[in-house]
Amino acid sequence: MTSRGKIALGTGISLIMICAGTSLGSSLISPVDTLRVILFKAFNLPPQDALDPKTIPIVWNLRFPRALLAFLAGGSLSVSGAVFQSVLKNQLASPYILGVSAGASLGAALILLTGFTLPFLGGFTLPATGFLAGLLTIFFVMSFSSRLDGNFSNNTIILFGMVFSLFINALLTTLTALYREEMRNLLFWQMGSFSLKGWPYVGLMLPFLFLGSLGLFRYTREMDILTFGEEEALSLGVDARKIRKKLLAASAILTGGAVALSGAIGFVDLIAPHLARRIVGSSHRYVLPMSFITGGTLLIVTDLVARTIVSPSELPVGAVTAIIGAPFFAWVYFKKR
Repeated sequence: MTSRGKIALGTGISLIMICAGTSLGSSLISPVDTLRVILFKAFNLPPQDALDPKTIPIVWNLRFPRALLAFLAGGSLSVSGAVFQSVLKNQLASPYILGVSAGASLGAALILLTGFTLPFLGGFTLPATGFLAGLLTIFFVMSFSSRLDGNFSNNTIILFGMVFSLFINALLTTLTALYREEMRNLLFWQMGSFSLKGWPYVGLMLPFLFLGSLGLFRYTREMDILTFGEEEALSLGVDARKIRKKLLAASAILTGGAVALSGAIGFVDLIAPHLARRIVGSSHRYVLPMSFITGGTLLIVTDLVARTIVSPSELPVGAVTAIIGAPFFAWVYFKKR
């Protein structure tokens, strides 16, 4: 099967999982009824048979936007992870490890704790702050790394990103201690959740997804060239440093929006790109869309597990991804060695 065929198959599987994530829960709804509700609300197609009045708000207002948000957030994080691994030429690199997720978390936490809202942004204040904080974090890491290492090596960027991520996490812990009344909500948000996040959150996510994806898919050829090294890239007319900054900035847009709206969900950006490369190879023309599909589907499944395994309570999504991702991280590391 060709790479395009695999992407088409992956898209079909992701649609099935979105339907499953919408149907399954504390109250089971058949996939047929789920599709009927979606067609009725989205396209104004009247169902042939009468629908249970309780089914419509459960599907349309709660579960369907939640599944879509999980898919969009997981896809955004996974594409960012694929770019970081490619640009830095390290299989263990990710926005979570390099501090972008931590920076976005700190910016979003300040908005959550203070309740501050910019008049001209309104509901966009939270994701915009997360995006700006993540963007500032990656540029600070790159700027400081270039001062420490004149060669601006990838290992220096990764090491300093990890150190700076630990520093930001310490600031988050301090905020948690200072705002004891908000501690539970802040901790739950930091571990990631899609609970009670409806259509407004999906609408907030779309602009960041559009801008970040537009900035990345323009440079798939350059990403392929960068995998051969900076000297080879320069011989082919690609300014490695300039392209690297653009790619990391676009990735920060995706990561900042996803983290601000769903919380700091780790390891999806590490696992999904590896799975995508095993499926479609190394060409970024196919790796990026397959990473989006794989990461989005993985996060839908994770969210489904988080909200059903201890029903009617919920587990934080980030906790479930960490349980899966930590052994995967170790496996990749020791396999590489």
